[in-house]
Amino acid sequence: MDLTFDLSLINAYKSPTQIARVLTEDWFARNMYCPICGGTSICKAELNAPVKDFVCNACKSQYELKSKKSTKESYNTKVSDGVYRTMIERITSLQNPSFFFLHYDRYAVNNLIVVPKCFFIPDIIEKRAPLPEKNRRSGWEGCNILLQRVPEFAKIPVIKNGQVLNREAVCSQYQKVHALQTKSLESRGWLFDILKCVEKLNHVFTLREMYGFSGELKIKHPRNHDIEAKIRQQLQFLRDKGILEFMRPGQYRKIITT
Repeated sequence: MDLTFDLSLINAYKSPTQIARVLTEDWFARNMYCPICGGTSICKAELNAPVKDFVCNACKSQYELKSKKSTKESYNTKVSDGVYRTMIERITSLQNPSFFFLHYDRYAVNNLIVVPKCFFIPDIIEKRAPLPEKNRRSGWEGCNILLQRVPEFAKIPVIKNGQVLNREAVCSQYQKVHALQTKSLESRGWLFDILKCVEKLNHVFTLREMYGFSGELKIKHPRNHDIEAKIRQQLQFLRDKGILEFMRPGQYRKIITT
């Protein structure tokens, strides 16, 4: 995988934004593989397709690419995106794409992660203030993706500090995370929140420690009247999916860690 951009593409462009878009999208189309099927048949989506940039021709998985000039490895930040309403409609339809987040510097990629679509819920999408009346797009409301709210283990590295990671390892980790995909937005929200709680605990943790999050989970899920039972159900789900290991009654161990 060649991490450098093809600078011959930008001779006709002057806008820094356009230059960045052309270079990063071209690099991605030429170099990136599909983390779901492992194929190299990712291509650009049709022009102006809502909330997707690329499609895998083999398995039809959809992806969006967000790029930023940065030397930092961390992705705990806001990422600007398009129309707020379009984003919310897409992710709540359960037909949303997975997202790649790319960092580049000096016309080369230095970091790239992929976040599977099951970790996109309305709670990580922030509505930006509408554009003022004097703007030609007055009233337009964009959005930000709040990556700091996404569980760390769902941010799967593909390139780290200029080093390309093993394709088979990336695909294997993606499959484990992608297997958590659920058929309802409510279930996706519970999974998301439980994983964020697990992330705050030690490598080995207890059920009692998980019950300590009952108060904040009740606020997020006010219609649920047995939070502790739901916590146990979600831990069982994560155990069945190979994310956690049940060690003995009331004690768990994390299998996938960041």
